[in-house]
Amino acid sequence: MTSTPIRLGIVGLGAMGRELFTAALPHPDFTVTRAADLDPATIARLGAEHPSVAFSTETKDVIGSDDVDAVYIATPPGTHAALVVPALQAGQAVFCEKPLSVSAADAEAMLSAAQASGRAAAVNFSLSDRQSTRYVEAAIADGRVGEVLAVEIQLAFPVWPREFQAAATWVGERAQGGFVREVFSHFAYLTDRLVGPLELVHGVLDHCGAGSEMAAYGLMRAGDIPVQLTGVVGAQPTTYEWVLRGSRQSHRLSNWRDLFVAEGNGWQPVILTGEPGSETTRLSLFARAIRGEHTPDLADFASAYRVQQVVEAFHHST
Repeated sequence: MTSTPIRLGIVGLGAMGRELFTAALPHPDFTVTRAADLDPATIARLGAEHPSVAFSTETKDVIGSDDVDAVYIATPPGTHAALVVPALQAGQAVFCEKPLSVSAADAEAMLSAAQASGRAAAVNFSLSDRQSTRYVEAAIADGRVGEVLAVEIQLAFPVWPREFQAAATWVGERAQGGFVREVFSHFAYLTDRLVGPLELVHGVLDHCGAGSEMAAYGLMRAGDIPVQLTGVVGAQPTTYEWVLRGSRQSHRLSNWRDLFVAEGNGWQPVILTGEPGSETTRLSLFARAIRGEHTPDLADFASAYRVQQVVEAFHHST
């Protein structure tokens, strides 16, 4: 039996909003009924291309609408609570972009609203359903890794914001943006899931002018396990690297999906087959959550709340 498609509304049609909008249009679990963005030109262009979707510059036309079962929120993080809380209170399921918020009070309100509503509430961490995540998770669980000794995270960017985010000026501003919120949060989620909740021991953000950070250095702990972050913006290749060091095996995740394993002096590639994880697969997981099926490969608000706490601890320590 085919389930009735879930009526999806989208708020925010920037880079991430458009990506998920594109994935949702042909998705068998969803029909996109409404979408909103503050930019009239974006609304006019997309409205002409997709006449079956009701577009608006008003978020109220999506949040709480009686022809929207679930909403995807892709607005700046400082605006999330004002959209997520009323959506949940109106009985809509919520799929929210990361980070959950930049405010502890907002994050707590969102978590409370999710718990009170009983509706599916998830956050779009791109590593939540990656094959590499599940592979390392299994290697830890079955003892191949041995004792987890340390985690190291290295991030580097030739410019910030990255080219695809250049139009979103807030990404380069101190109040809501920066790569610690935008990128480190993904790897904080991964570490939280595979090793344990993080606590910041010492963190430093270096700024140049009024913009977001140009460098980040941090020592954290997941229980007794040390976790280090080094991040920098400058004349260098883009780097996304997460390393789990174990007593029997170590694993290195590079560029989001390239996984390597070491059992001694040298890294060997891990061949992963099948769907690597994408906006499309996370939409499928979100649909399953809406229909009452729990899945560990979709980040919930509780894990996103823990990530928000450690991410914002960097900003409050500087």
